[in-house]
Amino acid sequence: MATKLCSIPNVLSGLRLLSVPVLLFLAWADLEDEFIILFACALLTDMADGYLARRLGQESELGARLDSWGDFAVYTATPICAWMLWPGLILREMPYVVAVVASFMLPVAVGFLKYRGLTSYHTWGAKLSAVLMGTGTLLLFAGIACWPFRVSTGILVLAQLEEIAITFILPELHSNVPSVWHAFRLSRCGRN
Repeated sequence: MATKLCSIPNVLSGLRLLSVPVLLFLAWADLEDEFIILFACALLTDMADGYLARRLGQESELGARLDSWGDFAVYTATPICAWMLWPGLILREMPYVVAVVASFMLPVAVGFLKYRGLTSYHTWGAKLSAVLMGTGTLLLFAGIACWPFRVSTGILVLAQLEEIAITFILPELHSNVPSVWHAFRLSRCGRN
């Protein structure tokens, strides 16, 4: 059990969780460059932990949950930090920011209402939208371009709608459900 707790993917997810208070401090201290660097590192741990878990054979229920909590913490803190650092930018992009925040919060709320816990589906759509959203957000924060953030917002909304559908389909909480199609298969297996 100790090896599962202290696996490389779990350490990366834990570091992502620990980065949140530091991100909030950097935003409060108006340290834009340092914030962007740490935010990029947090995004990289998000991409690396799942890949390494599969590659190293270190997938676990704990790891899936830790990854989801790390994602939730970073994605919840990011708009707060962005508001502290770039209020004008956030006001300009407000419709997209609201769509992003709602897209993250609604599936979490639906999951907590149904299962009394955080879902950890890690769908293909969520993985794609995370990469696109992370890239778009970094480009937005760096002042390079806003259109990647705007496009990735639409893809994120679709991915999160899929997560809500999965929650409605599955009678009990499952981790690592790649798509709504897989959720249908899991729900049918549970009835047989």
